[in-house]
Amino acid sequence: MVYSSELVKGTLKTIVMKLLTDNKKMYGYEITQRVKELTADKIQITEGALYPTLHALEAEGLLTTQTEYIGKRVRKYYSLSPTGKTRTKERVSEMADFINTMIFLLDLKPKTA
Repeated sequence: MVYSSELVKGTLKTIVMKLLTDNKKMYGYEITQRVKELTADKIQITEGALYPTLHALEAEGLLTTQTEYIGKRVRKYYSLSPTGKTRTKERVSEMADFINTMIFLLDLKPKTA
């Protein structure tokens, strides 16, 4: 099952920021592939969703970019700024609290192994 774009949209900034925390720097396609891999294809981020998110995070001062030339291709790497690192911790904490609230609100029982 692939999750709806509505669910992913509200969490995309947090997902990207957390990935960059764990991987230091990444380029766009690498981000989309890593998310697919980590979620067993349940979350598939399109370029149409990813790049506006990356640009918004950059405009907010949460990301920095670095351009590298690989042969004739240009690859743009994204990294968290110092402010971005702080905000990532806050966003992940907020997300965890939100998930716990939704579990309670929807009366979901935790899955047991």
